[in-house]
Amino acid sequence: MADDTGTHIADAHDVIRVIGARENNLKNVDVEIPKRRLTVFTGVSGSGKSSLVFGTIASESQRLINETYPTFVQQFMAQLNRPDVDGLENVSPAIIVDQERMGANARSTVGTATDAHAMLRMLFSRLGQPHVGSPQAFSFNIPSVSGAGAMTREKNGKSVQERRSFEITGGMCPRCEGLGEVSDIDLDELVDRDKTLADGAITIPGYSVDGWLVRIFTESGFIDPHKPVKEFTETEHHDFFYKEPVKVKVQNMSMTYEGIVPKITKSMLQKDREALQPHIRAFVDRAVKFQPCPDCGGTRLNDGARSSKIGDVNIADAAAMQITDLAAWLDTIDDPAVAPLLATLRRTIASFIDIGLGYLSLDRSAGTLVVEHKPEVIEMADHIVDLGPGAGRAGGEVQYVGDVAGLRTSGTVTGRHLDDRARVKDSVRTHTGAVEIRGATRHNLRGVDVDVPLGILTVVTGVAGSGKSSLIHGSLPDREGVVVVDQAPIKGNRRSGPATYTGLMDAVRAAFAKANGVKPGLFSANSEGACIACRGLGVIITTLGFTQTVETLCEVCDGSGFSDTVLEYRLNGKNIAEVLAMSATEAADFFPTGTVHTTLTRMIDVGLGYITLGQALTTLSGGERQRLKLAISMAKKGVVYVLDEPTTGLHLADVEAMLGLLDRLVDDGNSVIVIEHHQAVMAHADWIIDLGPGAGHDGGRIVFEGTPADLVAARSTLTGEHLAAYVGACARPVSARCRRGAGRRARGP
Repeated sequence: MADDTGTHIADAHDVIRVIGARENNLKNVDVEIPKRRLTVFTGVSGSGKSSLVFGTIASESQRLINETYPTFVQQFMAQLNRPDVDGLENVSPAIIVDQERMGANARSTVGTATDAHAMLRMLFSRLGQPHVGSPQAFSFNIPSVSGAGAMTREKNGKSVQERRSFEITGGMCPRCEGLGEVSDIDLDELVDRDKTLADGAITIPGYSVDGWLVRIFTESGFIDPHKPVKEFTETEHHDFFYKEPVKVKVQNMSMTYEGIVPKITKSMLQKDREALQPHIRAFVDRAVKFQPCPDCGGTRLNDGARSSKIGDVNIADAAAMQITDLAAWLDTIDDPAVAPLLATLRRTIASFIDIGLGYLSLDRSAGTLVVEHKPEVIEMADHIVDLGPGAGRAGGEVQYVGDVAGLRTSGTVTGRHLDDRARVKDSVRTHTGAVEIRGATRHNLRGVDVDVPLGILTVVTGVAGSGKSSLIHGSLPDREGVVVVDQAPIKGNRRSGPATYTGLMDAVRAAFAKANGVKPGLFSANSEGACIACRGLGVIITTLGFTQTVETLCEVCDGSGFSDTVLEYRLNGKNIAEVLAMSATEAADFFPTGTVHTTLTRMIDVGLGYITLGQALTTLSGGERQRLKLAISMAKKGVVYVLDEPTTGLHLADVEAMLGLLDRLVDDGNSVIVIEHHQAVMAHADWIIDLGPGAGHDGGRIVFEGTPADLVAARSTLTGEHLAAYVGACARPVSARCRRGAGRRARGP
């Protein structure tokens, strides 16, 4: 069937049409997005880009696909709500690649996350000699187990007993349980062995001499509280550190006594690290040491899995190869019996190389990958949709639709900053000392020796996979006075917001309580102050089985989450719900002094002045979450800050504000070390440490140390060539000489 123009109706759906989108801060957005073109959405952080692309278009695409499955299947799937939009036309199936880190845990690797390891296990189960079993015999997530027993079943109206046995051959190393490393608690981080318990030998946070946590040890009768720990007998040493739980009487009260190691293991070490208070988290990081499993050598696999080889290579060797080398090894295998499997595995491995990830290995932990955000993608776009004009409530509107040339002359924030270029600083700060790193060998590092200067802004550069994160994260976090702000996700749910995460909510509740003469707990929507109808959520959730969950605004509290009684209390004319609805900038004016104002100021400094205090953490982007973590960490002075790509997710206009923040941190007496790809940050540095010359086993070396001006002048590395072009110091294209890599400029800080 053709329309009036002669175009077949199947070819007429050339745009995705969005009508009246209102997800999060979107203000009835109408927009048409051309199909079969590269469309880039731009705008300052918080302008509504993710709300439109992921929260509206991609979400509805996924929901429509899920509805095609049978009801029986749908009941096992996540139920997606229809986005808040009047209409979506011509939506295609969506593949979502967002800024969220991979769902990584201690057992996730590059191989397991991509199914490449599953195919490798199948290959070894077919060709490996000696033959040790099925593919699960090569899996570090499956233990070897066996068992036997009797069972009773009905047969011909009679109860019949049968003996059954089973055996599963897995590849998991029994000692480390497939993790590749074992943990050990450093007892010297728990106690000062020269002191007695009565004199404060226990150095664990919260264990004060006159507190119950210590008194149960001193009054248990198992230990002499006036004897230095180093003089404990063998029995006292065991009872103090490792004794199993036992009931004891302390001041006529029955209490449970157990050794301090199992006690803190339960109370601190087994809890989510991100959920711990900062000082507890710092203690845990010091006290727990991880080392490669001595039984499996860090391979995660048992002896059986490692004994089976193809040629002289076992599966641990193959998984540890750089992917480019693995591809070459797979090409040496020629066996018609596994030809289809080999073809699929080779295609998968080739795809890694095609997208520039050939430097990885399949056994690389998935949690160690860093996702990059490149504003240069704007230049490649066929179509631009620019949102704004600001962030949060000041955004959510379409500012420009068209091509890149039109964006430059559009007058929007993005258009004005599209051609921004930083310049190398005329003068740099002088370092006040250095952190010595010697013999670093993590991942692809080749025994790196380097002095990281202190008291200045140091930027660590290099191509992806050159060893930047391995050098810094593998050497600095365990040192005293180092604050790491990485890209790990913030733990939180819909009840958690910036106010609760930063800790300022306690002070807000205290201020309301003092002004009204009531308890602080009354101003918590998670406890005493919660609306009885919605239990503090602000919405009523109705579960409809296999269909989507329905959320409706709570009519009792009108979405505030608080009871009517609580909302009657005021602080300077505002109730608690109105305060939580304020942006950080508005709240800073409302709380002109005190700890609340200080915390809010730090949020504004990192570019988060637009987010509201009660906004759910789950609605923040990856870049916003990292900056929120940075805002909390900024409370410390005289420390070493390690930032992992702080410009991730930042708009071009926000980068300048971030540079100002880094300067303030240094000017306040801190040292700042930044792992970064953004040339504006490199140009602003006092000192650059460049790794390379390439990625994987082509990297792992220091190829330059010096000032940005020296790096630009030398142009001896890839970073130097590109930085020179960025600041306008080099008109020629990147040379083949630089692509091959050049020697290190031998200079000390």
